[in-house]
Amino acid sequence: MAQRTTEIITGLFIIAGLAAVLVLALQVSGLSPKSAGDTYTLYASFNDVGGISPRGKVAMAGVKVGSIRSVTLDKETFQARVELAIDANVDNIPADSSAVIRTSGILGDQYIDISIGGDMESLKPGDSFYSTQSAMNLERLITNFASGK
Repeated sequence: MAQRTTEIITGLFIIAGLAAVLVLALQVSGLSPKSAGDTYTLYASFNDVGGISPRGKVAMAGVKVGSIRSVTLDKETFQARVELAIDANVDNIPADSSAVIRTSGILGDQYIDISIGGDMESLKPGDSFYSTQSAMNLERLITNFASGK
């Protein structure tokens, strides 16, 4: 009987450990089981998106305010068009704000940071950011530095 109790406790401990690993994996991957909530769409066009990918983070003042829905190529302007899903409770982004691609840490993931403007008008669903700043390409920067350009 004592051996059976030990086996049951060990089994429960293993199941709890696997559940904890699953929750951590979902949190790290950004595929959390919670629903996304209400969002609205904004667009930003960039010359170079670097490593930006769908489900990436959109932040404002360091706080996550949305996610990247898709990245496509605009065939008319030959720029990358990024569709952003912004949380509905963040509905007062000034119209002259800019979207900047940043990197979290030295080798971290890239995300879009919204730099706040001062305009009294706000961006409406479906609007595009007028001002954007593309990703910094480290390879190009090192090559230019090494060649003296």
